[in-house]
Amino acid sequence: MATDYDAPRRGEAEDLPEDSLEELKAKRNDAQSGSVDTDEGEIADNFELPGADLSGEEMTVKVLPKQADEFTCSSCFLVHHRNRLAEERNGKYVCRDCAA
Repeated sequence: MATDYDAPRRGEAEDLPEDSLEELKAKRNDAQSGSVDTDEGEIADNFELPGADLSGEEMTVKVLPKQADEFTCSSCFLVHHRNRLAEERNGKYVCRDCAA
């Protein structure tokens, strides 16, 4: 079947029934009305301000010792896996990021 690409196409918006202006206003007012049930104190607790005193906070992180297949970079002092080893300088290991 041949298709006329120059002919105007009907969109999905044309297939939808038209609502009256009053119905649209009522729907908008219903969507905008309603109270917000969130507590401002709960929202504020989730934000961390720069320079905030966190001395009373406790972190629960499991720290593992350096594994046999890891090394500490002598430049950035991060622990990397052996596949990140770029070179060894005077017995000191350097990662790919620092060697670049």
